[in-house]
Amino acid sequence: MDVQEHRGGLDAEGYIEREGSLARVPQAFRQVVAAARERLLDVFGARLDGAYLYGSIPRGTARVGRSDLDLLLSLRAEPTETDRADARALEAALDGEFAEIDGVGTLLFGRERLLSDLERHDLGWFVACLCTPLLGEDLGAHLPRYRPDTLLARETNGDLALLLPGWRERIAAAEDTDEARRPLVRSMSRHLVRTGFTLVMPRWNGWTSDLGEMAGAFGAYYPERAADLRNAAVRGHEPTGDPAVLRSYVDDLGPWLAAEYTRVHGIKAPRP
Repeated sequence: MDVQEHRGGLDAEGYIEREGSLARVPQAFRQVVAAARERLLDVFGARLDGAYLYGSIPRGTARVGRSDLDLLLSLRAEPTETDRADARALEAALDGEFAEIDGVGTLLFGRERLLSDLERHDLGWFVACLCTPLLGEDLGAHLPRYRPDTLLARETNGDLALLLPGWRERIAAAEDTDEARRPLVRSMSRHLVRTGFTLVMPRWNGWTSDLGEMAGAFGAYYPERAADLRNAAVRGHEPTGDPAVLRSYVDDLGPWLAAEYTRVHGIKAPRP
């Protein structure tokens, strides 16, 4: 199919707009966001270069008691084991105190890496377009504007083939319970849907973080696989613990998607 007129998520010049803002944080989540901001300063102090929200809370689509709090921290140096341990302790404290959220996830990176040429179209794009500044300097001011092109597609999700062996190991190591498998189904479902969407993103010519809309965009170009991604989008919100779902991801949908991604966009630049 030919490129369509540009869709939502782009500005008038065709660049991806930053999708979240503190103004969009639902009232129910403002207390936990304020607590996170205060405690990040207390815990990390001078180590912290900046902090960001991402995900459903700054997009304004979070569900009380169902959505997690997603944070990205820019540190003045590369994160250490002490930094990671401090982040885990803070995650546990916030999750235990606030019933409004279902878990906390924190990504930690050094400022230099976030601004590096190698990460310009992956982590740099993530910060500039998908992260909402919470504390410190906004690194988005040092990054370019981004179009939904094949370079961005390759550098964001062109590594699925490299991830699949690790997915198989995680599945094999998980306890044989629905409770243990649900987080795997949730995270892998979301990853596959986002990969399927960025596969067609340059042709669709737009940006969205809505899993259903992502699956719909993919299905317009790959109707034979449309149902697979629609089902994955549903499981991204309401995960099942069925082991057959995980097997289908690593034995069928994942390998097919990785091969097609490589054919269309190539392989992500190697990381150290």
